[in-house]
Amino acid sequence: MSNKDYEIMVKKASPKSPKLRDFLGAYIIGGLICVLGQLLYILFENLEIKEEIIKMLVPCTLIFLAAFLTGIKVFEKIAKHAGAGTLVPITGFANAVVAPAIEFKNEGHILGIGAKIFTIAGPVILFGTIASVIYGVFYYIVKVVF
Repeated sequence: MSNKDYEIMVKKASPKSPKLRDFLGAYIIGGLICVLGQLLYILFENLEIKEEIIKMLVPCTLIFLAAFLTGIKVFEKIAKHAGAGTLVPITGFANAVVAPAIEFKNEGHILGIGAKIFTIAGPVILFGTIASVIYGVFYYIVKVVF
């Protein structure tokens, strides 16, 4: 079978993606996550918590909720309809850490959870760190020169 024949076969077998529905789902669910973050901010503000602490509490609460929903297998159902709406914000990162840990827990704490927990999130951490260092060096050079 040639590459061209294989490509034709793949196109026939691949389902068409409803792009507008995917876009709207991501936009709505991603927006709702942002609204939830804002509501948490307002709640913590009304509890008279200092702003510096609120800025830590809101992302920590969103991370906890995403991890909890992943653990009870609800996050996966939401992400199925929301796509990037749940995967791009901080909630997606929490899911990327917790899901492999749950999947490989039966292999033990060290070889299962410990070895597999960062299989998805590891590259994000690595390249995010490298990008931040490059950005920091560039920013420093611009600040010194200009």
